[in-house]
Amino acid sequence: MADEALFLLLHNEMVSGVYKSAEQGEVENGRCITKLENMGFRVGQGLIERFTKDTARFKDELDIMKFICKDFWTTVFKKQIDNLRTNHQGIYVLQDNKFRLLIQLSAGKQYLEHASKYLAFTCGLIRGGLSNLGIKSIVTAEVSSMPASANEE
Repeated sequence: MADEALFLLLHNEMVSGVYKSAEQGEVENGRCITKLENMGFRVGQGLIERFTKDTARFKDELDIMKFICKDFWTTVFKKQIDNLRTNHQGIYVLQDNKFRLLIQLSAGKQYLEHASKYLAFTCGLIRGGLSNLGIKSIVTAEVSSMPASANEE
């Protein structure tokens, strides 16, 4: 539990630090998001290397995505992805209804606009992991409503 709290605090400070150190123009044209995603990319590469060193080779892309949803996500966020969908043409949708990095934000609609800066690192994390597994990808995040905290349920 302590390591989870530390990860959440570190993530929040990382986002805050990138935005505080940025010039106004960098925030407006998305350089902060890019910087956070690049940080996540490098971390994702390292984590996937460590997590797969004793794992058998994956059969196909779907097998890799199942690994990301179960093992990788569980190790990083302490839960599995809630839903994995695919069109069987290379597009995958991973859904986490209680994403830990957004739970600390209020559930109000006014906070939806800030969600992207808290998701950029994770997009990079996934993209970096997939990259090390030989899959070139574009990873985007979409939030239609903020996840409810355990206290609100």
